[in-house]
Amino acid sequence: MRRLPVYLLLDTSGSMMGEPIEAVKNGVQVMVSSLRQNPQAIETAFLSIITFDSVAKQIVPLTDLASFQVPDIKATGTTALGEALELVSSCINNEVTKTTTESKGDWKPLVFIMTDGVPTDNIQNGITAINKSRIAQIVACAAGNNADTSLLKTITESVVSLDTADGQSISKFFAWVTASIGVASTKVEESGKETSGMKELPPPPSELNIVL
Repeated sequence: MRRLPVYLLLDTSGSMMGEPIEAVKNGVQVMVSSLRQNPQAIETAFLSIITFDSVAKQIVPLTDLASFQVPDIKATGTTALGEALELVSSCINNEVTKTTTESKGDWKPLVFIMTDGVPTDNIQNGITAINKSRIAQIVACAAGNNADTSLLKTITESVVSLDTADGQSISKFFAWVTASIGVASTKVEESGKETSGMKELPPPPSELNIVL
């Protein structure tokens, strides 16, 4: 079976404390519940969560939706986004089955990044690791005014922004991620083709601005 790997890189720095981090936890919970109702997603989508605060950690390895347990996520510390990018590159290299001449590997991973601030570590190493492999379709979300959309543009062309990092906005972002995973799952199952770029994902809700 060819899996559709999905990696969520979630900012868990101290500025996410309170309503934002609760909305993230709730967003993941609702997302998993919704995707379990989707016959294509339950067949193909595998989910991993990487958090980044003062350090980056893979708190859930790539797991099928039926077995996925929503982890407890807490907000603390600074914003090691560079380390998170290096970590997701390494996880993809280790967890995703590559296509060979003998057999088809997994589908190209989807990576969703959400951050409400500016990286406090060396972002360049992370960008280099991601760019070197070019192994995933990446969408980055700048939540609120303190996140730097131009910096996120150096990671991926596909950047969206939320005007505020409040609970309602974050839940809208997760609803859109859920719909995007559903569309990607259906596409690989029915047509054998991967999504590429924002134009093939569902239109974002009004709370999400596409950064051009």
